[in-house]
Amino acid sequence: MSWCDSFNSQAGLLARGIAQRDLPPGALMLESSAARGRAVGSVLSPAADDGRILIVDDNQINRRILISMLDRKRYTLLSAADGAEALAMARADPPDLILLDIVMPGMDGYQVCDELKADPRTERVPVVFLTALADTADKIRGLDLGAVDYITKPFDQGEVVARVRSQLKIQRLTTELLRANRELREKQDFIDQDLRAAGAIQHSLLPAAPPPIDTVRMAWRFMPCGRVGGDLFNFCAVTPDELAVFMIDVSGHGVPAAMVTVSLSQFLCAASGYLLAAAAADSAPRAALPAEVLRRLEREYPMERFDKYFTIAYALIEHRTGRLRYSLGGHPQPLLLRADGRLEILDAGGPLIGSGSGLPFEDGEAQLEPGDRLLLYTDGIVDVREPNGAQLGEHALHDTVIAAHDLPTGALCDRVLESAVAFGAGCRPDDDITLAVVEFHGAAMRGAG
Repeated sequence: MSWCDSFNSQAGLLARGIAQRDLPPGALMLESSAARGRAVGSVLSPAADDGRILIVDDNQINRRILISMLDRKRYTLLSAADGAEALAMARADPPDLILLDIVMPGMDGYQVCDELKADPRTERVPVVFLTALADTADKIRGLDLGAVDYITKPFDQGEVVARVRSQLKIQRLTTELLRANRELREKQDFIDQDLRAAGAIQHSLLPAAPPPIDTVRMAWRFMPCGRVGGDLFNFCAVTPDELAVFMIDVSGHGVPAAMVTVSLSQFLCAASGYLLAAAAADSAPRAALPAEVLRRLEREYPMERFDKYFTIAYALIEHRTGRLRYSLGGHPQPLLLRADGRLEILDAGGPLIGSGSGLPFEDGEAQLEPGDRLLLYTDGIVDVREPNGAQLGEHALHDTVIAAHDLPTGALCDRVLESAVAFGAGCRPDDDITLAVVEFHGAAMRGAG
């Protein structure tokens, strides 16, 4: 043995002695056996809570020095002597941190880092390079490949511990954030499913076809704002001669508002009995006056029941004679468009439903002549805004309706919606828009626009 070999042997024994003086017996045994060969894929300390660290360096002395610097009571330390073994270990069970030497035979640290970042199993594992290279370009290359930090050789214990502790803390926070984001996405998926179901329910409450009445033609349009809302429109034959037509706008959006519309749809159907006036058992049924229907709604839907209020326009049409009676519960005022283009505003009613104000509801009445049309709408249409924030408003709506008075019923609906969309510069409205037009003919004519 030459003096040089003897010196290297003694230096190696000294380094192993320093590195092993505090190692647990298991770690000492593994490294001692490695002194007679290659120690790769080794677990060098028992399981701990503060993270699993994979140390990759072809120099056994460097690995042992790093092991001696790190607190094995806090970390689980693993060792690999080359790039191939490091990749195999990391892919089999990704560690929390990898300390990776750059200059190694075979695969160097840059190649190992590149493969780690290209693999979905290990792309999020932080890599800290171990290097004696002082060139800034070398460091930039490593950072560009995805490394998070550098530890320079010769190692300083304070620097090693500080950088490892810092990267593990960042990794824990990143893992917690990713887990929270994943849970949030899962919750959002459930919410989206509920919203889609609520949207389907909302659409199912709209009429499927116009009423089979020869003297009335009806058209309606519904433009959702993108969120599930509380608009509801429908009609029902209360008695053979009386047709109830109603439009509702429940406060708020989402599943709660949609569920209230379901309840209201059940309340306002002919089978519920709420739309009929009290009568003797032997007398023919007759419809309750609109104001009475609204009073019943006020009793059944106080604010504290659903934590929601709503507006309603309720009209009762005697479709053989054209007699119209109506009442509003805080709803936008319906329009009566006469055949000659004159416009009348229907304003009888009372407060919104659920206000608990105790204010009365009043009935209004009008006579429909052949060609006259009743327009019901929700406030979503008059609340459409230009990009500068200006609202469409009722006056612009009235002008549009008057200008389109000679159009067929369905085309009139389309013209009003097209005008609103154009006013809003094509932007999605902030609220649902519902519009319905009931045309009285006074003669045998059936159909819908």
